[in-house]
Formats: sequence, structure tokens, C-alpha cells
Amino acid sequence: MYETIEPKGGVAEQGKWLVAKALGGLIPLSRSNPNDPRRKELAALEKEKAIIDSKADSLVRRELWLGLAFMVVQTAGFMRLTFWELTWDVMEPICFYVTSMYFMAGYAFFLRTSKEPSFEGFYKSRFSTKQRQLIKAYNFDIQRYNELKAMFPSTVEEELQVSSAASFDYSEKMQIGALDH
Repeated sequence: MYETIEPKGGVAEQGKWLVAKALGGLIPLSRSNPNDPRRKELAALEKEKAIIDSKADSLVRRELWLGLAFMVVQTAGFMRLTFWELTWDVMEPICFYVTSMYFMAGYAFFLRTSKEPSFEGFYKSRFSTKQRQLIKAYNFDIQRYNELKAMFPSTVEEELQVSSAASFDYSEKMQIGALDH
């Protein structure tokens, strides 16, 4: 790129221009006008999607709480049957088969969703299902939303995600520190 250095215009000036051009491609430029009406449309769609996501989250959390209530009632029922009505000799095989059914249900969940059969995996799966149902029920234009998100990638939501990602995660630091000792 730099063959000889000439004081007035020659190769040195061309080299500076090439460096500036190469660096200019690395700097992201604003794709559109900040007053673009499509930004307002995106903001309205983001508000509507936030409502849908909030509703989906509350529905899934309700399901999880009902699941916990079912487990508590089942455990209390098994305790009652084990210690008052029947004996452990009768209840042991029943408990074994119930536990085996839970394992099979977890395995079937994995086969169906390809997600880890954990509480978090179940939550994510149910959330996406509820979200899809609510998007359909609210007639939310997800295709238009995705188009606008691609056009305007830097929105307030993403800026908040970047700022929260930049914050320090103490739990990770503690885990790393635990390995040092």
C-alpha cells in the first residue's frame, strides 16, 4: 500500500484514503431518519408485544403454581396413605410407579420439544406456546414487527439489554472466585 512517501498527494494520500475507507466500513451508520414514522409504528408494536409477553408470563406462572399445588396435595395424600391408612409396604410400589410416570413424562417432554426437562425448560416451552396463542388471539402482526425490528435494530429495548448486559454479575464472580480458593 505504501510504496513511497510523496509530500503532495501521491501514494501516501491514497494510503490514508484506503485506511479511512476500511475503517469507515467498521463504523455503523444510522440507517434511517430518527423521525421515521415506522419507528412510531415499531414502538406501538413493541408496547403491544410487551402486553402479550406479560400476559403469557402470568399464564405460565399460574400453571407452574398449580403444578406445585398438585405436587403438595399428592405428597400429602401419599403421606396420609403411608402413615395412617396403609403401610409403607403397600405404598412403596405405588410411589415407585408414580415416580416412574413422572420420569416418562419428562422424557416425553424432551422428545417432543428437544429441551431439557427442567422447570426452566418447561417454562420456556409453555411461554412460547402461550405467546403464540396470544399473538393469534390479539391479531398481532408478528411478520411486520420482525420486519421493523430488522430495519431499526437499535431501540430503547435493545439499549436497555445492552446496559443490563454490561452490569456486573456477582453470582458469576462468586463462582469464579470459588474455583480460585
